[in-house]
Amino acid sequence: MEVDQNVVKTIESQIKDNPILLYMKGSPQTPHCGFSAHASQAIMKCGVEFGYINILENPEIRSTLPKIAKWPTFPQLYVKGELIGGCDIILEMYETGELQDLLAEFKN
Repeated sequence: MEVDQNVVKTIESQIKDNPILLYMKGSPQTPHCGFSAHASQAIMKCGVEFGYINILENPEIRSTLPKIAKWPTFPQLYVKGELIGGCDIILEMYETGELQDLLAEFKN
């Protein structure tokens, strides 16, 4: 598994610089897949600001992140540097209140 270390450093920096970061297809305002739309909506409903990376505009990140995260699909949510999961996990956590609890410290 050959990965570009510069891309790995970019990803690590993005995750470190954004307490809440969603790698997604499109943007929260204009998602390009249903999974990304649902995930970003759930996070927005928690009332927190979050960073996002549009993987469709970053093909090197799109191909590298699944390898280093060992998570094959998008979206991918990171909170304080930790991979939380994809759409199903995000929605399940939102429904149980876990997502709101996890993100509560980031409310303005």
